[in-house]
Amino acid sequence: MKTFRIIFPGLFVAQIIATLQVYVSDIDLYRTLDGIKSAGYFTVPNQHIASGLRDMSTAFLGGIFFTLSVGAGISLLTLLAAWIWDRVFSRNRLLLVPFLILWTWVLVKTNSQGLCPVVTSYFLVIPPTVFASTIRWMPMRSGGKTLLGEVACTVPLVLIALLWAFQTGSSNLFLDIRDNLLLSNSFGTKINDFYYKYTLYPAEAFKTQEQKMLKTYSLENAGNTSLLKPLERELENHDYLNVEGCENVDLMVGEEENGVLIFRNRGEAILLTTLGDFLLKSSTVLKEFSVKSDRHAFFRQFTFFSILIGFPIILYIVTYALIHTVLHVFLDPKGSAIITSAICFSIGVALLLPFFSDGKAVNAGNLNNAVESGHWRYRVEALKIIQQKGLDVAGFEYYKQMLTSQHVPERYWLAGALGFSRGPETYRDIFILLDDSSPNVVCKAFEALGRRGDKSIVREIMKRIEASDHWYEQWYAYKALRALGWNQTK
Repeated sequence: MKTFRIIFPGLFVAQIIATLQVYVSDIDLYRTLDGIKSAGYFTVPNQHIASGLRDMSTAFLGGIFFTLSVGAGISLLTLLAAWIWDRVFSRNRLLLVPFLILWTWVLVKTNSQGLCPVVTSYFLVIPPTVFASTIRWMPMRSGGKTLLGEVACTVPLVLIALLWAFQTGSSNLFLDIRDNLLLSNSFGTKINDFYYKYTLYPAEAFKTQEQKMLKTYSLENAGNTSLLKPLERELENHDYLNVEGCENVDLMVGEEENGVLIFRNRGEAILLTTLGDFLLKSSTVLKEFSVKSDRHAFFRQFTFFSILIGFPIILYIVTYALIHTVLHVFLDPKGSAIITSAICFSIGVALLLPFFSDGKAVNAGNLNNAVESGHWRYRVEALKIIQQKGLDVAGFEYYKQMLTSQHVPERYWLAGALGFSRGPETYRDIFILLDDSSPNVVCKAFEALGRRGDKSIVREIMKRIEASDHWYEQWYAYKALRALGWNQTK
C-alpha cells in the first residue's frame, strides 16, 4: 500500500502534463484538419472526431495512455533510485551525484533533436516529486530484517516477470494479449474498446512525419514554375497535401539557386534536394526528412519501454494494494503480506495459462477439424493459419457460422481471412463484418476490402468514413482506400 502511496504523486503529475500535451496536439490537429478541408481535400479523421479535438475531456482521457506508460516508467525508476540511495548508500549525499548525472543525461537526450518543453516536463518534474514522496513515506530502516522483508515482497513480481519474459519473443505478443486476456471477457473488452477509442489522440502527439496519416505542405516559397507540378503530384502520392496559407505546415518547400529545393520543418532547414532526385527517389527523401525532423525519438523509445515494463508493474502494485487493504482488516501485517503476495502470484500465472492452451497445436494438417472445433481458440488458430497461407476460407463450410460468433477474436481473424478469398459470397460477408459491434472487427474488415483490390468499392468506403464516429475505423478505412490505388485530389 505504501508503494502505491509513494508513486501516486508521480502519476498525478504525469496526468496533468499528459492532458496538456494531448490537448495542445489536439488543437494543432484541429487546425491542420481545418486547413486540409478548406483546401478541398478529404479529411481523416472526419468532422465527428474533429469537433471533439477542442474538448479538454478528450485530452484527459487520451492522456491516461501517457500516465500509465511514461508516468509509470519514470515513477518506478525514480522509486528504485531512491530505494538504492536510502537502503544501499545510506543516504550519502555524495552518492547522489551518479543519479543526478543520469538525470541530466536523460534531459539532454530528450531535447537532442530540438527543444521539447512539454515532453521535458515529464522528466523534469516527476523524478523530484516521486523522490521526495519516497524519502518521506518509505519505512524506516531497522536492520537487515526490513531489507529482507522488502526484497521478499518483490519475489512474486520477479517470478511473474520471468514467466512473462518467455512470451516477449512472440512477434504477436500484443495481439495474443488482446485476444486471450482482453477480448475473451466483457471487462477486458471494455478496456480494449477504451484503448482503441482514445489511443490515437496521444499517438498523434509524438508521431513522426512518416507515421502521420495526412501531412501538410506549402510551396509558397518555391517559385511558380511549371516544373513544380510533378513535385506536387508526387507529394500528394505520399499524403502530403498542399494547404498554402496555413501556418505550421509539416513541410515547407523553398527554392534556392540552381534548382535546389530546401525542405523545412517548423522553420528549420532539414535537407536539400533537387526536383530530379526527389522524383527519382521520393520515398527515400521523405523518409530522411521524417527522421531528421523527428524530435520525439527518445520519448517514443521510453514510452515503449514503459508499456512493456512500467505499466505491468503499476498494475501489479495497484492489485497488491487493493488485496492487501482488504486482508489487512482480518489478518496481521505479516500474514496479510504473505497471502497477498501468493494471490498476486497466482493471478499472474493464471493470466498466462491461455498462452499455453492446446490451440497452439493446430497446424495445416488438421485445419478442417480445427475450423469445426467446439472451442473458439482452436478456430482462431485455424483462421490464423488460413490467413498466413493465403487459403480461401470459403473452402471450409463452417466459416459462415463464424460470422455470428459471440467471440470477438474469432470474428476479427475471420475478417482477415476473408481478405484472401475471391468468391462473391465472401465479399458480401465482409460487409456484414463492417457493421460489427467491435471496432477491431470493423478495422480488419476494411483491411480485407483493401486487400481484395476491387476499386469499385472506393465510394462506399468514403461514405462510411464520413459517417463513422470512430477514429481507428476511419484510419483503417483510409488505408484501404490507399491500398486500392485511390489518391487525394482537391
